Amino acid sequence: MGGQRTVGINGLGRIGKLALWYELAHDDVDRIVVNVGRPVGTSLDAVVQYIAKDSTYGPLHRYLHGQSGVRDVRVVDEEHGLLAAYGKEIVVLREARDPAAIPWREHGVALVVECTGRFRDPHAEPDAARGSLRGHLAGGARAVVVSSPFKSAQKEPALPDDAAILISGINDWQFDPARHRLVSAASCTTTALAHMMRPLLERDLTRNMLTAGMSTVHAATNSQPVLDAVPGAGAKDLRKTRGALGNVVLTSTNAAATLEQVLPEIARIGFMADSVRIPTATVSLIILNVTFQNEALPDGGVVVEREAVNQIYREAAQGAARGLVVFSDEQNVSCDMVGEDAAVVIEGVETHTRTGFMDLVVPCRYPDAAQPQETVRVPLTHVKVFGWYDNEMGSYTYRLGELTTHVARSM
Repeated sequence: MGGQRTVGINGLGRIGKLALWYELAHDDVDRIVVNVGRPVGTSLDAVVQYIAKDSTYGPLHRYLHGQSGVRDVRVVDEEHGLLAAYGKEIVVLREARDPAAIPWREHGVALVVECTGRFRDPHAEPDAARGSLRGHLAGGARAVVVSSPFKSAQKEPALPDDAAILISGINDWQFDPARHRLVSAASCTTTALAHMMRPLLERDLTRNMLTAGMSTVHAATNSQPVLDAVPGAGAKDLRKTRGALGNVVLTSTNAAATLEQVLPEIARIGFMADSVRIPTATVSLIILNVTFQNEALPDGGVVVEREAVNQIYREAAQGAARGLVVFSDEQNVSCDMVGEDAAVVIEGVETHTRTGFMDLVVPCRYPDAAQPQETVRVPLTHVKVFGWYDNEMGSYTYRLGELTTHVARSM
């Protein structure tokens, strides 16, 4: 393999395909080994066409080079699954579905990006009957980056010592090449939410949160059927089997639980999260609600005001979170965010604050006092912030690619 920089991708679904596009657009690797795990179409040209086109983002050549781009994906060797694309070599493996049976070592792959969505348990043994994350390590990889949150079968899902949940720009610096072998890149929603919360947690004005919650208005995913389907054995959420094209579907999200693992200070806040699926192809919206205890000003005003919150995000977008947080003063719709390279785009025109007062009854310390209790009026401000994120490419897969590059360079 002549010292070529190589990365492996297991799975060529939505995230796997876009992870491949990311690698083709960047100069981090020379060679990409993609495991599909089964025959595709009638020839390797079916893979070429799948890679070269996309219903959401358009042709690959326009993604890479704009209107002047020319298609450059071709079959080099049908038998050995060899493709060439824009100066890089792509090897397509079409046999093994069990990670332990994928010949990563034979192909010189040290780092695998796991994108099937099937292998998420960091505790499962390499020889698990249905395959496991650790199977990649048994097959020769030194580390695995998972394009989803971990999901453990154990009742107490504390992470193993060699596993970590990392988000680019939030806590990716915690990667330890001497220790970590399994890395979760969390989810698209957790990624966007973490970048919405971080600027608030870093400022004295807004870090004193009492409660917080979010709803994500989320584009449809391949986990939903196009039309109504019969629920599988043990299915608990029957709404997930209803047709994605014609329904708004209430469902759940693990974003809050995962957020606590990448931003531990969230654990002290009563954080709630839920999800509403809508029939669009990509781009989702987080509606973040936070309640603060704040001090009243002498003139009757309050500290946490709309413009103050927007200014926090403006400064983040121009400073420490530049390129990850974008602040917009425009009135946007979801199509405006397709392919937007940002973890989250704050819709500043929709930021709202409202302050009310809560009367707290405080017992007197001295039982024989003339007044056994006193009432303290506490100002509370409720803040609502809207954040767009391209849940497939711009927000998530780009951050996944950055994390993959960081892990590869650290190994």
